[in-house]
Amino acid sequence: MDKQIIIIGAGGHAKVLVDVVKKLNLLVLGMVSLTGEENPIFGIKILGTEPTILQYTAKSISLLNGLGMLPGPKHKIRQQLFEKYKAAGYSFVSVIHPCTIIGLDVQLGEGVQIMAGAVIQPSVVIGNNTIINTKASIDHDCIIGEHCHVAPGATLSGNVIVKNNVHIGTGASIIQGVVIGENSVIAAGATVYKDVLANTTYLN
Repeated sequence: MDKQIIIIGAGGHAKVLVDVVKKLNLLVLGMVSLTGEENPIFGIKILGTEPTILQYTAKSISLLNGLGMLPGPKHKIRQQLFEKYKAAGYSFVSVIHPCTIIGLDVQLGEGVQIMAGAVIQPSVVIGNNTIINTKASIDHDCIIGEHCHVAPGATLSGNVIVKNNVHIGTGASIIQGVVIGENSVIAAGATVYKDVLANTTYLN
C-alpha cells in the first residue's frame, strides 16, 4: 500500500500541488502550515504547523514540498526543509502534472515537481527538489541541479547546464550550451546568451 502524503506549506504553491495530487489520485493525509494558515485547500485539511510532521514516522508517510521558491532572503528555505526532513529519514514525492510532455531517457531526482504544460525533451537530468513550473520548456540534454526553480514560461535550449540553487525567472530564455552558475538568479524575461557566474543576478 502506498504511503500517505503530507504537504509542507499551505500557500499558493501548495495550492497548485493540491490540484496536481488530486488529478493523480494520490493519497494525501493533510497539509502542515508554515505561516499559520488554518483553512483547508480544496478539501485537504491543515494538520497543524510544520513540527506536526514528526508525529508521523518516516515509514508511514511521504512528504511533498509545498513551499514555493522566489529570489531573496527566503530563497533557501525550500532547500532547508528538504534537507531537514531527509536527514530525519523522510522521503519526498515527485509529482508530474498529467498535462506535461516528458521525453525519453529523462532522469528526475527526488521531490521534483513538474507543472501543467511543461515540456521536458529527451536526455534531460533534473536534480532533487527542483520545480519545473507551468509551461516551462527544457530542451534536449539539459542538466538542471538541485533546489532550482524554472519559473512559468521559461525556455532552456539544448545542452544548458544549470547548477544548484538557481532561480530562472518567468519567461526567461536561455540559449543552447550556456552554463548558469550556482546560487544565481535569472530575471524574468531575460535572454541569456553567455555563461552566468555563480552568485550572480542576471538582468539582461
